[in-house]
Amino acid sequence: MPRELVSSEHIFKGAIFTVERDRLREENGFEIVREIVRHTGGAGCLPLFADGRIALVKQYRHPARCELLEIPAGKIELGESPMECAAREVEQEIGFRAGRVELLADFYSTPGFCEERLYVYLATDLTPAEQNLDHDEFVEIVYLSLTDALAMVERNEIEDSKTIIALLLAQRRMCQS
Repeated sequence: MPRELVSSEHIFKGAIFTVERDRLREENGFEIVREIVRHTGGAGCLPLFADGRIALVKQYRHPARCELLEIPAGKIELGESPMECAAREVEQEIGFRAGRVELLADFYSTPGFCEERLYVYLATDLTPAEQNLDHDEFVEIVYLSLTDALAMVERNEIEDSKTIIALLLAQRRMCQS
């Protein structure tokens, strides 16, 4: 249901996101307050090699306080499409250029408080390129079969939502082929 925006207050501006506090008026006249994380969105890509292996990256994620296995992914830069971001991240993080990139899904990461939209792709026709990590990126590339990765999801060893979504949809796409 549409709500009337009464006011919006800028609370915080960081390197990755900003936070605003909005006051909304419901149809019944009551006012509510919502804090919103503003984020440009992110994109990631599941690299699928011709031999059936995939590549994930293991990296420390401070909010989770642990290393997570994830698809190569990153923040969409100004003027960049989600597909360009996803392809860039594959090349930067694992050192392969994708000849083909196809959308698997796009979705809100946590719509209860954040406007971030994530895009996940499948990358194929991979050719070696130069890995070019950002100065603050430290990743380990992990190669495994899609079957093994899906078993890790079932054992709760892969906990990143965008990666789980990419793996499940890639499996579905491969079963349809």
